[in-house]
Amino acid sequence: MRQSSLVVVANRLPLDDNVAPDGACEWRRNPGGLASALHSILRQAPATWVGWAGGAGPPRPLPDIGTLRLRSVALTEDELRGYYEGFANSTLWPLYHDAVEPPLFDRGWWETYLVVNRRFAEAAAEVAEQGAAVWVQDYHLQLVPEMLRQMRPDLLIGFFMHVPFPPPELFMQLPRRAELLRGMLGADLVGFQRPQAAHNIAQLATKLLGAQANDRTITLGGRTTRTGAFPVSIDVAEMQALAARPDVVAHARELRGLLGQPRRILLSVDRLDYTKGIEHRLTAYRELLRDGLVKVRDTVLVQVAVPSRERVESYRTLRDRIEGEVGRINGEYGRVGEPAIHYLIQPFDRAELAALYQTADVMVVTPLRDGMNLVAKEFVAAREDGSGALVLSEFAGAADELNDAFLVNPHDVEGLKDTLLRAMEAEPADLATRMERMRAHLRSHDIMAWARDYLSTLDHTGRLAERLARRA
Repeated sequence: MRQSSLVVVANRLPLDDNVAPDGACEWRRNPGGLASALHSILRQAPATWVGWAGGAGPPRPLPDIGTLRLRSVALTEDELRGYYEGFANSTLWPLYHDAVEPPLFDRGWWETYLVVNRRFAEAAAEVAEQGAAVWVQDYHLQLVPEMLRQMRPDLLIGFFMHVPFPPPELFMQLPRRAELLRGMLGADLVGFQRPQAAHNIAQLATKLLGAQANDRTITLGGRTTRTGAFPVSIDVAEMQALAARPDVVAHARELRGLLGQPRRILLSVDRLDYTKGIEHRLTAYRELLRDGLVKVRDTVLVQVAVPSRERVESYRTLRDRIEGEVGRINGEYGRVGEPAIHYLIQPFDRAELAALYQTADVMVVTPLRDGMNLVAKEFVAAREDGSGALVLSEFAGAADELNDAFLVNPHDVEGLKDTLLRAMEAEPADLATRMERMRAHLRSHDIMAWARDYLSTLDHTGRLAERLARRA
C-alpha cells in the first residue's frame, strides 16, 4: 500500500454496495452523510480512505476511485455486533442524540469497540507518510486519535464529530467516559457542527480530566488540543447543476403528474432513524387531516425513508411502528387512487432526489436532534427558481445557518401543525425572499469552504496544503 499525505479514517468506505461486473467500484452517496460531504473534496486531491467495506470476514482488495485509494479494515460478525451495532449505535448514538431512545450499556461492547478502534488506528498509521495529516471521522472512532498519537507522534491528527456532542449531564452517564474523552483529545484539532459542542467538551475536560480548558483550547498533560465549530455543507454547484438538467426538470414535472397534480406537495427525506422525528411528523399530519385543515384531494405527503441499521432491534421496531401508522392514516383518510401519504422505503440516486426536491412545495425536515442535516441544504440548493418552503427543526445543526426557514420545535405537535400550515399558506414573495437569503448563505458556505476552514485550521503552518497542491 502506497502512503498518502492525507488520510481519511471513517467507519465505512464510500463504496456502493453493488460492485459492477468488471469489478469497478462507485462512490456511495446516500442522502446526507459523510461520503456525500467529502465527495467533492477527495475527488480533487490524492488521499487514502481507511474504513470498513461492509460485511463480515477478511478485507477484499479494492480498486482506486479516481485519485482516492482505499484501505479496507476487516470486521468479524462478533465485532459488528459489539462495536458497530452495540457500543456505537446502541450506546453512543442514542446518548449523543439527547437520549431520544434510552442508551444501552454493555461491558463486552466496550472491549470490542477498543479492539476495533485500535485496528483502524494501526491501518491509518500504516498508510500515512511521514508528517501526513490524518482526519478521523465521527463517534465510531473516538479512541483512534489518541491511539494514533501514541503510534505516530509525527502525524497531524484531526477529529470531526458529525453528530451532536452531548451536554455534560448526558455524557457523564457513559461508563468509560474518561477514556472516550482522552481518545478525542489525542487530536490536534477537534471539530464540531455547533459552538455549543466545543463548550460541552471544555466543561467535561475540566471536570473529568482536570484539564485547563476554554471553548477554543484544551490543555492536558502539556499538550494543547484546539476545538471549534465547523458546520459541514454540500457541493452547492453540483446540486444546482443537477437540478438544472433537462431530464431532472422533466422528471420533476412527471412526478407531480404521478402524484395527481395536487395543489401542495409536502416532502420528507430521512434515514429510517428514531432521531429523525418521523413519528411526530406523522402525528401532526394525521391531526391536520382529522381536523379538515388539510384535504387529501389537494395535498399529499411524500415520505422517503432510507433503510438504516436494519440488524439493530430498535430500528426494526421503529420501522414496524411507522409502517403501521402510515397504513392507518391511508386507511382512514385516503381515497381510491389518492393515498394521503406516499411512503417509500428505499434509497434514491442523486438525480431522483434533485427531481423530488423540485417537485415539493414544502420540504419538511424535523429531526428531534441532528448534527447538521444536509438534506435541508440540498433542498435549498436545488430551488433555482426561488420557490418552495423549508420547515426545519430548531434541533438540526442547519437551523443555525438556515434561519430563514420556518423553524419549529418538532416535540411540540401543535406548534408543528401550525408551522406546516404557515409554510403551506405563505405568500410567494415571502418564500422567494427567504429562499434567496438561504441560497446566498449556501453559496458562500459550501463544502469546499468547510474543508478549507477545517483543514487550514488543522494545518496552520500550510505544510499539508502545499504538499497536496504539489500532488494534485
